[in-house]
Amino acid sequence: MSERLTIDLPDEIYQRFQRLARLSNREIAEVLTDTLQRFLPVLDRESEFDGPISSLSDERVLALTRLEMEDEEDRRLSELLEQQQARDLTPSERLELQTLMGVYQAGLLRKATALSEAVKRELIAPLSDG
Repeated sequence: MSERLTIDLPDEIYQRFQRLARLSNREIAEVLTDTLQRFLPVLDRESEFDGPISSLSDERVLALTRLEMEDEEDRRLSELLEQQQARDLTPSERLELQTLMGVYQAGLLRKATALSEAVKRELIAPLSDG
């Protein structure tokens, strides 16, 4: 089942999707749907940790300190980064790389914030300086 949705996109974003659709010989709606499908599982996975980290239980804060990318995402990110060194990525690959980099950066920020909170609560020892 699918729902019809009408949205207003800034011209720059629409043009990027239009170019990607043209280069991949696909419809803009299909490219946009694929992009959302790649990003939304990340939100689902992190939904159990929603809200300010300071409001989470000790157990959840500690769980966040161990947060890692999914194995498949990590493997694909490494693969795309290697390919980027060897050749120009296709528009679809660039979009996938940007999405995965966003996932990685968001996870890293969440993990760092959790580590700080865990140290503040004395759940773990501070990292040593040397």
